[in-house]
Amino acid sequence: MLQMCLGTVYAWSFFQTMLARQYGWNNTETVLSFCLAIFFLGISAGWAGQMLPKWGPRVLALTGSVLFCAGYVIASLALQLDNVTLFYLGYGVIGGAGIGMGYVTPVVTVAKWFPDMRGLATGIVVMGFGVGALLLSKVLAPFLVVRADSDLATVFLWLGIVFACILIPCSLMLRNPEEEPAAKARGPARAAKPPAETESARPYLFTGRFAVMWLVFFFNIAAGISVISFQSELLQEVWGLSDPSLEPAVLAEYGATLIAVSSVCNGVGRILWAWLSDRFGRVTIFRVLLASQMIVFGVLMSETNPWVFSVLVCYVLLCFGGGFATMPSFILEVFGAQKMSRIYGTILTAWSAAGISGPLFVGYLKDVYPDRAVMYCFLIGILMLGAGYIFSFLLDDERMRLGRPTLAQTLERYGLVKTT
Repeated sequence: MLQMCLGTVYAWSFFQTMLARQYGWNNTETVLSFCLAIFFLGISAGWAGQMLPKWGPRVLALTGSVLFCAGYVIASLALQLDNVTLFYLGYGVIGGAGIGMGYVTPVVTVAKWFPDMRGLATGIVVMGFGVGALLLSKVLAPFLVVRADSDLATVFLWLGIVFACILIPCSLMLRNPEEEPAAKARGPARAAKPPAETESARPYLFTGRFAVMWLVFFFNIAAGISVISFQSELLQEVWGLSDPSLEPAVLAEYGATLIAVSSVCNGVGRILWAWLSDRFGRVTIFRVLLASQMIVFGVLMSETNPWVFSVLVCYVLLCFGGGFATMPSFILEVFGAQKMSRIYGTILTAWSAAGISGPLFVGYLKDVYPDRAVMYCFLIGILMLGAGYIFSFLLDDERMRLGRPTLAQTLERYGLVKTT
């Protein structure tokens, strides 16, 4: 439930058109709120990953929940005052920071509870984040929009209240698994030794291997999040070309349905790809994700059938979720459980960078080149996915498991990259 509520941020495109019409904001101004939320999500997740061993999951999850709900309340006030800067602060900065703290905490905690099924376990947890857009786009938001007579300030206020009633109790239930009895029996002599989890992870953050993992993660996210931020609006444009007689209300309903269905694909992808990565390896799955999306983006560049367009967008979201499900287990295998929270939190800064660069660029294209924005958007996506696919060949699952040199480590011998 905690992840599902936080994942409602992916339903942003439900509000994108409504905010632009009611308050006169252009696409770039409006989507900047979403960009800031994702940016501060990644930054706060990185910080939370560093603090998790010290503070514990309950404190961080509770803090994140309070910030997330406060962000909605401040955003509501901003809409009442018609103050876009205050809206950025509330929804983007404060709300985004809350999402980051709340997101990383259960993922790391569940990985400790189920060490023998870490791929599937973390996949199930992050699935909740993926399907959060379904909760907002087809249940909460439509109901509140009707009840509030399309007053978005009231809608955002009630969303903050509803989420607070769910998130705060859920946060109080989080805790780490108890120490093994054998470990407890070691006595004070062993207790004096500092825990391995307090060991600094900083040296590992400046290695070529981490950098390559960060880049592969970034390119997969950037391509997917560019589609997420405008999927409803893009589909409405395709439907408008297919049937110009459709009313705006009908187009909006089609867009909301795509958000809901694609969010399910996002969630299912987090379990499916996590399970497949347990069987075939993390790097292999990342290569499949990136390569297959390049083909899909190529088709989307010129696709005018709204049904085919919708199916392909859902596949992109399936792959988008797969990256988030595969990375936690990948980090566990490469860097070990002791450093997972710190390194996983830091690698989520790729989410921040992608959240700023992808949607903002699409918003700019829609403002400057409205007739060609779709084609340019997917063309840039192909280039990003291609770059990620190339970088993935610097990593190798089997060689990591056997302790043999990867390509990145081979390049170190010639002074081209630093891996250790």
